[in-house]
Amino acid sequence: MYYLNEPYHLFADPIRYYNAMIDDIEAAKDYVFIETYRIGNDVVGVRFKDALRKKIRAGLEVKLLVDAWGGSAVSGDFFSELIRLGAEVRFFEKIKFNSDFFTRGHRRNHRKLIIIDDDITYMGSSNLTEYNLNWRESVLRIKGSLSLSFKKIFKQDFSIHNKYVFVKDNYLRMIRHGGFEIVRDMPSITKQRIMRRYIHMINHAHLSIEIVTPYFLPGYKLRKSLIEASQRGVDVKIIIPKRSDVNLVDILRNKYLGQLHDSGIRFLMYMPHNLHAKLLLIDGHTFSIGSPNFDYRSFRYMYEIVLLGSEKSLALQVQQHILTTVENSELFDYEQWKRRSLINKFFEWLLLPFRHLL
Repeated sequence: MYYLNEPYHLFADPIRYYNAMIDDIEAAKDYVFIETYRIGNDVVGVRFKDALRKKIRAGLEVKLLVDAWGGSAVSGDFFSELIRLGAEVRFFEKIKFNSDFFTRGHRRNHRKLIIIDDDITYMGSSNLTEYNLNWRESVLRIKGSLSLSFKKIFKQDFSIHNKYVFVKDNYLRMIRHGGFEIVRDMPSITKQRIMRRYIHMINHAHLSIEIVTPYFLPGYKLRKSLIEASQRGVDVKIIIPKRSDVNLVDILRNKYLGQLHDSGIRFLMYMPHNLHAKLLLIDGHTFSIGSPNFDYRSFRYMYEIVLLGSEKSLALQVQQHILTTVENSELFDYEQWKRRSLINKFFEWLLLPFRHLL
């Protein structure tokens, strides 16, 4: 395929990147490591399982790290044959129904990584399930030595799959590779490295800020930075789905749209199916690609990861991804928003105290 020797290729269509992933797994010669929030007991999940089974039988090292909450749709039996053949499968932070359920139990591993043979990495927005086959995603295929950094991250995550980490610095250290930065988050009220990095990027934008996110519930500091950017003449554009797969988030986000619209921020509503991509582009050249949503929960409670940089060929791909997304979107209807019903406003108010958990 035409992208096989490209160092970077950004996918939006799940069918295309699933096919690419399977092709790369089938060509693997040494190992396959997979870290995902969710894998389905469905056509996509079974297809990946079958590909991994073949590689284990061929003598390759296979490791899977699946979040216990996101992966709850599959049981240990789903992986039993892989384990019997020699794969290592771990569930991240197993759910414990005790007094710590709403604190520790809420901290999830939302990262999505596939690393193959020290040479190929997939990272971005998408889980390994069939329910998102018609969604618009953002998944980056990386070819080259950058994969060694992601391999190191995977091994760290694999080693702490069921431990509470008190000293987080070793697991949050920024990794620089060439012109790229890999920034990670772990559950923290105070650190929130990705959010702080985003605020820095927004505060230093000169021309444009483009955000693509499925769930938009930004905290006060992010809202303030976006408003200030708009007020100093930066074109701020936020693309969200007209209807996401989480209705409660759609209801609550409406509370923020009017105020931000009044401040000059443009919202575009993606129309076909669901938009699940997670991208940030500053001034047309500095980008973020990764797993976090633009909301409280991702920045405060989740294990997340982003790749930051300004590599020209990749920035152009991010720009094209956003342009195509915009072409399939409509402008936010402010007048209709002002006329929304009292019951909608009531539920916005009712859900507000739970904004950190949605």
